Parts: sequence; C-alpha cells; structure tokens
Amino acid sequence: MGVTRGRILARGALFTVLFSLTVYVSAQEMGAHQHMEFAMNPEVMQDWAKARVAQSPRHHEWVTVKNGNRSVSSFVVFPEAKTKATAVVVIHEIFGMSDWVQELTDELAEAGYIAIAPDLLSGMGPNGGGTSAFPVGDAVGKAIRDLPPDQITADLNAVADYVSKLPAANGKIAVTGYCWGGSQSFRFATNRPDLKAAFVFYGSAPANGTPPVIDKEALSNIKAPGYGFYAGNDMRINATLPPTIEAMKELGKKYDPVTYEGAGHGFMRAGDAPAPKAPEAKGDKEADDKAAADYQKALTAYKANKKARDEAWERWKKILAAL
Repeated sequence: MGVTRGRILARGALFTVLFSLTVYVSAQEMGAHQHMEFAMNPEVMQDWAKARVAQSPRHHEWVTVKNGNRSVSSFVVFPEAKTKATAVVVIHEIFGMSDWVQELTDELAEAGYIAIAPDLLSGMGPNGGGTSAFPVGDAVGKAIRDLPPDQITADLNAVADYVSKLPAANGKIAVTGYCWGGSQSFRFATNRPDLKAAFVFYGSAPANGTPPVIDKEALSNIKAPGYGFYAGNDMRINATLPPTIEAMKELGKKYDPVTYEGAGHGFMRAGDAPAPKAPEAKGDKEADDKAAADYQKALTAYKANKKARDEAWERWKKILAAL
C-alpha cells in the first residue's frame, strides 16, 4: 500500500519574492475577498495549477466561514449540475492553502461535487493573514504543526456546517485530506459522526505517545467508512498501516486502504503536475550525461506517480458516486 508524497525539506536556495493580488467576489458574502500571495514556497505556488483554475468554467469563490471569533477563509467550487450535490471538505497538505489544493477542489467539482477547501492557517499568519502571509522556508509547516487540535476540529466543523447548508447541497458531507491533511481527515472522522466517508491520502490514524500508539479510543468514535490511498515508497506512513488496520478491524470499523506501488508520498500532486522536460544538450558530456540520467529518474518517478494518481481518482470517484 502506498502513495508517495514530497518530503518537507528545508530549502537552501533563495526564492524570488513574489507579490500578487487576486480579488475574488463571493456571492455568499456579497463582498470582495482578497487573496494575496507573496514570498511563497514552491510547494504552495504552482503556476500550472493556478492556470487550470483560472481556465475552469465552473463557479468558484472565496468565502469567510465563521467559527466563533475566528474567520476561516475557504475556497468553494460548484459543479455544473441539475440536482443538489454531495459536499466534500478538502484538507490541505502541510504546505497550507496551495494552488494545487484549489485545483484539486475544482477537479472535485468537475466530478459533480460541491468542494470546499478551508485555509486552516486563516488568521494565524503575520498581520493576521493565512498561508499566503508566511515567508519562504519552513514557516508554513511549523505553523500548521503548531495549530491547536481543538481549533482544527472547530474550523472543520464550521466549514462542514456551512457547505452542507448551501442551497445547492444535498446535506451529505465527506472529507478528504493529503499528507498532514490526510491524517486530519482520519482525525475529523473521529469527531464528526454524520460524515458519509473519510478519504485518507497518505495520512496516519490518530495516535498518542512516544513512540506513537494508535488511539483506539478515538477510533471507536468513527461512524463513517474510511478509505485509504497510500504510496508504495512511503515507509514513514506505511509503517503505521498494520496497527491501524488491526485496530479498525478490532473495533468493527470499515477501513479500506489501497497501496499504489512505485508511487511516492504526495503522488496526487506530483502525478497531477506537468511531466518533466527533457534537458537540452550543452556540449559538456559529463554534465549532459548527468542531466540525462536525472531526467530519466524524474520521468520514471513522474510516470509512477501519475499512474497512482489516475488509479486513485478512478477509485475515489466510484466510491463518491455510491455515497
């Protein structure tokens, strides 16, 4: 079982500080929502994903979901459908609200679902901003790791309540998440009994202690069926699968994990990206040979991730259609 996803590595290179301002008009809020992006990590900004969203024919908007004193900025995309649709809450990676998360949210709407992706760093960044307010480096990941668990649950509950009550929604809610978000989707299932399904992409089950031990008490609260999507080359996460499977079976909970061999952690994003480009020969044999070898290695990984991503999408859509 497995799904490969990019490791969170500290970047030594300096990235060009980018600043852009995009204004999205929210029909729900009857106002303007400003989404600023600057000094971002490459894991957060993907031009190819941003371009796909910009070209999408579907209606998308930024809304502000209230959770007590908190305001959770959330990206919503609606399907082009004649009937009311099931809603899917999308929990981002440890990289926060990325362009790819928005593109994936649009893909869910293309498949026929109302999809909403909250920026769980809303209000937690510099000057009260969200993901886009953080500088380059590991600041986003650290901020996400430091989020209070109860706040995450409350934010997700507020978002689920909001989307389920939209006029175009049929009241059914599912949750999905990736890497850190995959673990949070598993955890949210322990806190939200009316979920119709939880889709865990290369995330682990709730656990306590050092070394961590599966939290059976938390898992006992799960009502929804769980579906796992894992990469073959991802032992960090895959090592948690046997005790998770055993615990869910012991508790009589449905948990159906599938591992995609050859794929790496984060394969849903890696397999969604454009294929790597072949290098141009520079006339330096040693450098050209190395560039060619690196390209072949990247191409092999890309093909494995894309295959896993495509197979996971097909499986996912079939499960969603049966909810």
